[in-house]
Amino acid sequence: MKNRMLISIASTLLAFASCKSDVADTATPPSTGTPPNSTSPVETNPPNATYSPAFAGQTRVTGVRSTTSYESKVLTTALTSPWGITSLPDGRLLITEKAGTMRIATTTGQLGQPITGIPTVNPAGQGGLLGVRVDPAFATNRTVYWVFSEPMADGNLTAVAKGQLSQNESRIENVTVIYRATPAYRGTAHYGGRIVIDQTGNLLISTGERSDLVTRPQAQSLNSGLGKIIRITKEGVATTGNPLASQAGARPELYTYGHRNPQGLALHPVTGDLWQSEHGPRGGDEINRIQPGANYGWPTITYGLEYSGSRVGDGIQQRQGLEQPVYYWDPVVSPSGMTFYSGNRIPEWQNNLFIGALSGMHIVRLVIENNRVIGEERLLANEGQRFRDLTQGTDGALYAITDGGRLYRIDRR
Repeated sequence: MKNRMLISIASTLLAFASCKSDVADTATPPSTGTPPNSTSPVETNPPNATYSPAFAGQTRVTGVRSTTSYESKVLTTALTSPWGITSLPDGRLLITEKAGTMRIATTTGQLGQPITGIPTVNPAGQGGLLGVRVDPAFATNRTVYWVFSEPMADGNLTAVAKGQLSQNESRIENVTVIYRATPAYRGTAHYGGRIVIDQTGNLLISTGERSDLVTRPQAQSLNSGLGKIIRITKEGVATTGNPLASQAGARPELYTYGHRNPQGLALHPVTGDLWQSEHGPRGGDEINRIQPGANYGWPTITYGLEYSGSRVGDGIQQRQGLEQPVYYWDPVVSPSGMTFYSGNRIPEWQNNLFIGALSGMHIVRLVIENNRVIGEERLLANEGQRFRDLTQGTDGALYAITDGGRLYRIDRR
């Protein structure tokens, strides 16, 4: 396998080492400078909408390029529509496959047999077995948490389950569904589906608003589990002190609302802040820094258009009391799973946010300073792969999975 190093200059990504493998919230502090090794913005295609950003640097920020020589390796191509990836304490990787199985992969690409015992999922459309995390005490309790699209008598919904991985790693035992984002709906899109465990040991889960015009308004309803970030205990109970619990009619598990299809969640390694990626419609993909209790605006405000090209609702992008995205894309890149880099093997990447892009077919690297994006780079853009999720391994390398079944390792050369 040849090595690949991609740099971004204007709209072209040049390969130096090849690897043949496959009103608004404007109070955010300003950035303090231009990142080193800056280039023109990486996006040069015209936007779908003629909307103006709320502040400088909210979109099409300065491009950057990595100067550290790194390599990407395809470890395996034998996964089947992988969706979520996380590290086990021993350094191996636990991966979900959309149709309803989990697999364990070594960091050299050896795959274990499919893990059984998982409740039935509805894999149609955007559904299936989705995000996954292991308990911080997994070495002793062997507990795994995951999100999936659960078939119900009256439709499908985003559900959260937990269970214990058997000692022989062949099945999940003692499975319990601990949360369901009701109401169910007879559709197969916009489940959200990511999960992280915060510093207090509680679960944060993203749910979608199920896409269709009939369900879309539920993103703004505090009496619905759709289009939300929820925070629950490991037993599935609303966490004490959730920010919206005191509001009349609000569900106590709600943490934020006004989301469309949030497929990425990550905790900043220094501040502990929760960050989120969210699919827009035709334009308007977002990166948000999540503030407890905040309304992120969908479908009232958006930088995107309907797929038909018409405006969404009133066609507004700012309204008092609705949060602005830290960053947005138009045209879309379809941001999915993401992680912050906290390693020291590539120092210039420290605290940068790495995001899998589906329609963009690359990995996004965002340089963030004072909660603002000051640089963007596109990695692995010539692979022809839809990057679904990525994580930092216990060895400090980045591991990424693609819809096409690949597992990549990205690390210093």
